[in-house]
Amino acid sequence: MTVQILAIGDVVGQCGLNFLREHLRSIRRQYGVNFVVVNGENANVVGVTPDQCKAILNAGADVVTLGNHTWTRWELQPFLEQDARVLRPANFAPQCPGRGDATYDTPYGPIRVINLLGRFTLDANTDNPFPLVDQILADNQTRMVLVDMHAEATSEKRAMGYFLDGRVSAVWGTHTHVQTSDAGILPNGTGYITDLGMTGPGESVLGIAPQQSIRKFLGDPPRRYEQAKGPGKLEGALFTIDSESGACTHVEALRIL
Repeated sequence: MTVQILAIGDVVGQCGLNFLREHLRSIRRQYGVNFVVVNGENANVVGVTPDQCKAILNAGADVVTLGNHTWTRWELQPFLEQDARVLRPANFAPQCPGRGDATYDTPYGPIRVINLLGRFTLDANTDNPFPLVDQILADNQTRMVLVDMHAEATSEKRAMGYFLDGRVSAVWGTHTHVQTSDAGILPNGTGYITDLGMTGPGESVLGIAPQQSIRKFLGDPPRRYEQAKGPGKLEGALFTIDSESGACTHVEALRIL
């Protein structure tokens, strides 16, 4: 049996949430999607609230992954203990609330999702994701394993892809909000894309109002980010997985306006 996995890039602000609510279920039908993972850590532009996580799940997502802004909204912390469908990076300290790895029962077999955080330039107090994911996978019995590598550096994300090639079904990058053109299958059968892109305002600088971003680079004092106005878009990738072997047989980057 083949299983269609849709991974959706970072949701930014109300525009991204609205786009998911209005289009995700029809996208699932159009592409025959069986399981959806959404990176939701920018649903509040910076960070995400419990209500916004619930909105992403209610829109049709099966799992929400997070990233370096996980702790921006303090009220998310107890919610991470309550809902196993919301993951924070596994390489945060073990005393942090929530989980970074979970297995979900589906009609197509168990699907395991692992959320990791890169360390290059993110200034996050995290363990090294490479030996950590080795530990996570040491006793893995699940054939379909998906990894969201939330990281700044393309090199760190690609290195993780090759590090896990043949051991997981798919590795995708999030965080940089710009979709890359390297969607494909690595030599040992792992589907891969360096960055899914973002879901939010189409005319923006990573979801932020262009003029604000320009002013920042001109040297203006920093201030709270303003979400760009205008119509939204969804970016991500569709992975076709063989449920028996766990191997990826096809990858297609998606951009829906």
